Amino acid sequence: MKPTSITETPDISDDAPRLTQADFDQAKFKVAGKETGKPEWQTAVRAKTGKLRINIMLDAPIVEHFKALAGERGYQTLINDTLRRAVAGESLEANLRAIIREELHAAG
Repeated sequence: MKPTSITETPDISDDAPRLTQADFDQAKFKVAGKETGKPEWQTAVRAKTGKLRINIMLDAPIVEHFKALAGERGYQTLINDTLRRAVAGESLEANLRAIIREELHAAG
């Protein structure tokens, strides 16, 4: 993984009001410029990103490991990247095995 850099950013939000949970509770959800409910908005976001929200139980040491690796980044992103690489690796291994079998069969 490539280390992330931390850049000092001047604090320009001094004049901005602090957002509260009440502010977020009053948020309006829009899809293609039209107001929608939260469920429709979540469906649209998932469709656009290709992500699926699931609940999964992971061993505590696994989660702690990824949290430690993540630092400022999201540990869930690291878990997702690791799973993606594992799936790609399985595919690569299966393809290599098939090629080797074909070559051995052709040579024999």
